[in-house]
Amino acid sequence: MKGLIDKRVVITGGASGIGAATVERFLQEGARVAVIDCDEAGGQALRNRHPDLAGVVNADVADAASVDAAFRRLDELLGEVNVVINNAGISLRHDFMDITPAEWRKVMSVDLDGVFYVAQQAARRMLAGNGGVIINMGSTSGMNGYPRYADYNAAKAGVIELTRTMALELAPTIRVIAVCPGYVWTPMQEAEYTPEMKAAVNAKIPLRRHAAVGEIAALFAFLASDEAPYITGHPVIIDGGEIAGGLASR
Repeated sequence: MKGLIDKRVVITGGASGIGAATVERFLQEGARVAVIDCDEAGGQALRNRHPDLAGVVNADVADAASVDAAFRRLDELLGEVNVVINNAGISLRHDFMDITPAEWRKVMSVDLDGVFYVAQQAARRMLAGNGGVIINMGSTSGMNGYPRYADYNAAKAGVIELTRTMALELAPTIRVIAVCPGYVWTPMQEAEYTPEMKAAVNAKIPLRRHAAVGEIAALFAFLASDEAPYITGHPVIIDGGEIAGGLASR
């Protein structure tokens, strides 16, 4: 991709899953990459796999003070921030009537509050510098109802609307995009699904499979690059055609 060599890139939730694949992709593109993750052991393993990382900062994106401290450390590691991949997230599979207040707050605090805290810190630096790109992790779950994920769905819908508003306010200095995957085969998905559940999901996707993490990483790289300079303010869907149709397609 054009324009990613030596870009200073921050990836949240980079220790595993989509985040780890995104770290690898941006390093391949010649970017300088730093990671924010609350998994200290996972972060160390990532550093061992990629000794050319600029750094791994242990922080909780759900905590504003932790994010502030993380970005002050990133100032030292990177000098500036050009691209932020706001990837960190969690999900809990449970019925709407069974969600406790603590579970609701946990999902919302990581998946929506965390996106806000990270984006705001990044935007302050980009506005004071040479601009940049912020890519927030949305989901097709933020566009359609999915049973047993009411909290996650609500958070992702919030991310999409936050992205739209940020893009309007921060243009033309900063581009802001939401990447909205459908089903992606990650450790988070693997922990929640039986083989039978996975097969049932695959059967309703036109391409008949989950996305691979590298496919999401490739989209991140394209959107952050100089090859996508006119893309901002919208959710970009990557779902194998899952939500292309309405009720009849299901």
